[in-house]
Amino acid sequence: MFEVDKDSLLPIYFQIEEGLKSLISSGELQPGEMIPSERELCDRYDVSRMTVRQAINNLVNDGFLIRKRGKGTFVGMGKIEQGLKGLTSFTEDMKARGMNPTSILLDFREIKATAALSAKLQIHENEWLIEMQRIRIADDIPMAYESVYLPKELVPELTKEIASQSLYDYIEKEKKLAIAHADQSLEASVAKQKEAEILQIDEGAPVLAIERTTFLTTGKPLEFVRSIYRGDRYKFKIELVRS
Repeated sequence: MFEVDKDSLLPIYFQIEEGLKSLISSGELQPGEMIPSERELCDRYDVSRMTVRQAINNLVNDGFLIRKRGKGTFVGMGKIEQGLKGLTSFTEDMKARGMNPTSILLDFREIKATAALSAKLQIHENEWLIEMQRIRIADDIPMAYESVYLPKELVPELTKEIASQSLYDYIEKEKKLAIAHADQSLEASVAKQKEAEILQIDEGAPVLAIERTTFLTTGKPLEFVRSIYRGDRYKFKIELVRS
């Protein structure tokens, strides 16, 4: 393990955080390996549980560690970095990184468009929509919780079975609809109770709240999506060019 200097000006939690980070960077702690429990770290360095927890929380938030409820804290794979230039699906993103993407369909039903949804999808209020709620998973780790809304007239034959796979594949290959672009917004948020349970994170943990409206080449909106991404597993990157 590593040493902690209680006479140092550096906070103890920071020394523990940097010590664990160095073990991960050196390969002494491998991805997927469980780290010592909070109690073990408290006993080893004679510090409070609050001190150890602050160090671990920082490493979880930075993607170095992953908490698994009822199991412990494990070395993570690092945050998945996604660019904001291209329009790709979750399935395409994960496959491009050599990861195995899957989805769990939590809900699939027809609803009438509210005023807010009709404005997003440029349809009349009370028109029929298909609503889906999905957990997006990569290598068995929940990454995002999605609520998807599509005008039923565009995908009248959509079923639960189809919705459990890549939706964009179905739209483009089966329905022959051409996707053009999307308007997307991101903001920092914290996980509510339901989101935390679904994503297997602590309530109040940092998340990325994303809203996206996707358009066809005809200019007609295809879908409106609200997503909650785990802040410890995902980060977005964009290149800025001075004009």
